[in-house]
Amino acid sequence: MKTLDLASSAQRVGRKTPWRDSLAAVWDRMMTSTSLYRWSVSNPLTRWITQRRARQVFDLMAGFVYSQVLLACVRLRILETVAERPRSLEELAQLTNLPVASLQRLLQSALALRLLDLRSEGRYGLGALGAPVAGHVGIRAMIEHHAVLYQDMQDPVAMLKGTDQPGAMSQYWPYTIEEQNAQREATNAAQAEKFARYSNLMSASQPFVVDEIFASYSFDEHRCVLDVGGGQGTFVGRLAQHAKHLKLHLFDLPEVAALAKANFERQGIADRATANPGSFLEDSLPRGADLVTLIRVAHDHPDADVKTALRAIYEALPIGGTLLLAEPMAQEPDETPQGDAYFHFYLLAMGAGRLRTPRELMAMMKEAGFSNLELVPNPMPLQTQILVGRKSQGLH
Repeated sequence: MKTLDLASSAQRVGRKTPWRDSLAAVWDRMMTSTSLYRWSVSNPLTRWITQRRARQVFDLMAGFVYSQVLLACVRLRILETVAERPRSLEELAQLTNLPVASLQRLLQSALALRLLDLRSEGRYGLGALGAPVAGHVGIRAMIEHHAVLYQDMQDPVAMLKGTDQPGAMSQYWPYTIEEQNAQREATNAAQAEKFARYSNLMSASQPFVVDEIFASYSFDEHRCVLDVGGGQGTFVGRLAQHAKHLKLHLFDLPEVAALAKANFERQGIADRATANPGSFLEDSLPRGADLVTLIRVAHDHPDADVKTALRAIYEALPIGGTLLLAEPMAQEPDETPQGDAYFHFYLLAMGAGRLRTPRELMAMMKEAGFSNLELVPNPMPLQTQILVGRKSQGLH
């Protein structure tokens, strides 16, 4: 594990000196010069750099088209179909009920994006980037779900200004206070449908995070785990198989906890896993767990709500108890960004949460009372990063 020095973070972020800024300004002028562009294209030694940058800019400009090609492939089940065996254009046209000419455009685009690969006799097979999509229902579920995000991002400037009415994304998620109030006024059927839809998506995409946690953190020292905001129990169900000695509890909104309880009974773990209904913004958490997990919850909420949740967790833990917080996190300014651009706008569209750096989250954990704060290295930090903290003293 890696302990982060919160105090030194600001020093590293602000260490650039004025002469570096002046040098950067000169470089900016050079990079935007048309004469330099013409020279770099004509020079064999620099041409490859200019070509590569041109391709990168083109990919940025064309990114929305790429995402729609991917969405079309998912909706038409093309990747799953060719994963079974390579198919010809005519076969795929019959299976998708699309005109051959139109489908050929899609397939050629998918080839260019490495979603598909051309096999013998002109048949289409699975490409290097199509394989993960075909092999994981969670990726396909998120790609389908992104259609809602695309609607909200038709005017990104209006989204940033906050001048638009709440978008489809903010109404998709049932965890904001405003949405919970609206749910109380909705019919029971509509309320159950929304929570089920949300929980199904989270369940499908949860294995990305769960696998990272299991690969990076040992549960051997714990005896009882409380998963706060645990949805319909995907993590708890996996943890029950991963660490059979654990007693397990889940805490979530009543409608979601009901889904989790049914899943625990279906999986045959109801004797070890209990679903507790409530809101961590309003209710006390169940006591007795020596480890509390907060997985993909904090980034869905504003700072004040996260602080409320962290304080409630601190109060529920015994002395020596541990908090494990796992979710996608922003990179520090001196680190290479990974999924930052995506998550910043995704959470903006949700209307409540934000992407935070590990140091921001650790500062909030420290404010809640936690100490011995550590960043746990994991194999795929793009999908999630993992923080732990201990309760080393009584309430203050």
